[in-house]
Amino acid sequence: MLVALIIACEVGFWVLLAGGLALRYLAGMPRLGAALLLCEPLLELVLLVVGVVDLKNGGEPSWRHGVAAFYIGYTVGYGHYTVKWLDRHAAHRLAGGPKPPGPKYGRARAVHEWKLWVRTLAGAAVAVALLQGAIWYVGDAADTGGLQSWQSAALRVLGIQALIAAGYSLWPRKAPAGTDADKESDLAGKRPC
Repeated sequence: MLVALIIACEVGFWVLLAGGLALRYLAGMPRLGAALLLCEPLLELVLLVVGVVDLKNGGEPSWRHGVAAFYIGYTVGYGHYTVKWLDRHAAHRLAGGPKPPGPKYGRARAVHEWKLWVRTLAGAAVAVALLQGAIWYVGDAADTGGLQSWQSAALRVLGIQALIAAGYSLWPRKAPAGTDADKESDLAGKRPC
């Protein structure tokens, strides 16, 4: 049942997101669209409650609980960012808004990647904390090795994101010659730290 709920929450996330953006930009109802977008955290709350109830009713801690913890952690770390990113792109594509900004080169891109790492840190911390809570909750009554392996996986994801950010810091992408981004990256390199 927990797997079906995880899938339903993921589908529900995208349905609410598409519905909210469609109401905002296609139907011209920005307030109703925003209200629909604000309903998305309710999905994670339902998932959290069902996961706890599953463990309370004697459910064996398993990979399903790990996936649920990762899903909730991702939503905490990246949920608002994802909605905002998609909202900007929908405004650009559907309502003729400006092209969404985004650093592609140089120091600005490295800073962006480290900001993503902070989001990953927040998501991993939430996932690890939820998994630790589940481990303490079930105690010695069940095998919690699967939950501990998901905690390790969260830390590996965090490490991979750190390597990606460090790569952009150590070997920044250079803008193609003659572009505005090339001039901006030159200026960024000349700023004092």
